[in-house]
Amino acid sequence: MAIEVERKFIIKHVPKGLLGNKIKQGYLQSEKKRTVRIRTVESKKNKAYITIKGASNKTGLSRYEFETEIPFNEAVYMLKLCDTPLIEKTRYIYKNDNVIWEIDEFHGMNEGLFIAEVELSNENQKIELPDFIIEEVTGINKYYNSNLQKSPFTLWKDKFSK
Repeated sequence: MAIEVERKFIIKHVPKGLLGNKIKQGYLQSEKKRTVRIRTVESKKNKAYITIKGASNKTGLSRYEFETEIPFNEAVYMLKLCDTPLIEKTRYIYKNDNVIWEIDEFHGMNEGLFIAEVELSNENQKIELPDFIIEEVTGINKYYNSNLQKSPFTLWKDKFSK
């Protein structure tokens, strides 16, 4: 069984010089106990995945996650079955202090939101925060992609309140 341990942060900007891949993702099912996500990643070799995630633990740091690569053309079709709006973003990879950060610049209905996530080996792993970090939002439900689909960032009245 795979357990994902992850921290999430609002950031000021995407560091210069990083190359990104376009991502589209949608949710076939999104509820408190589980989400079923379809994701396409446009790159030199297009890829697609189906992911099932369980509910987060009390701290919001970890949850069960199962991800399987699927044929890209099938994922494109499955995105048409997903709730709208789709999550559209560019993902950048940033390496700092032997830690890999996934930085998402959101587009479409979530334009203006920049989130950095870091996967950890355990909940107690210490990390050095890069200077572009504004605030940690780990465990704050409205920043989960599945909730950004239901309540997009551009519709928030108070953009960065908890």
